[in-house]
Amino acid sequence: MRLRRRVHQDPGRDLSPAASVADIAAVRAAIVAARGAGEDVPIGAVVLAPDGTPLASARNAREELGDPTAHAEILALRAASKIYGDGWRLEGCTLAVTLEPCTMCAGALVMARVAKVVFGAWEPKTGAVGSLWDVVRDRRLSHRAEVVGGVLEAECAALLEDFFHRQRGNRTG
Repeated sequence: MRLRRRVHQDPGRDLSPAASVADIAAVRAAIVAARGAGEDVPIGAVVLAPDGTPLASARNAREELGDPTAHAEILALRAASKIYGDGWRLEGCTLAVTLEPCTMCAGALVMARVAKVVFGAWEPKTGAVGSLWDVVRDRRLSHRAEVVGGVLEAECAALLEDFFHRQRGNRTG
């Protein structure tokens, strides 16, 4: 599996400003969460309060839960919203994730009013934060999040590449 950044339709827009030390630490925490994914695709997510305090972390659990919505981002947003804000708004919070969010997850973070999304590997096939679509910065929506992509990209991509290499090696027939 080869993950790489895809050129967005609007080349004048900077899709990945420089990552801060806090951004790198957040993606490292998401990597730790991803490593606990078991038989699920190793994607991890962490939600941080505006002051940088971790609120929740999660990893993909679609296979484990038999739930197509059990993406790491969704699970982390749900857990964080139970302990922060008014029950669903995560205003001022940051979501860090190892892989560029899909349309479902990008829509959820917009609806939760997440201020910033930081991610590791770009996802050219389903990415909705700059690769294929750019849901989180769509000017037609009432909320737009800041985006920092490609943070620890090689490390995040390696988690996925290793997982899919093992999956292919386990196939019989």
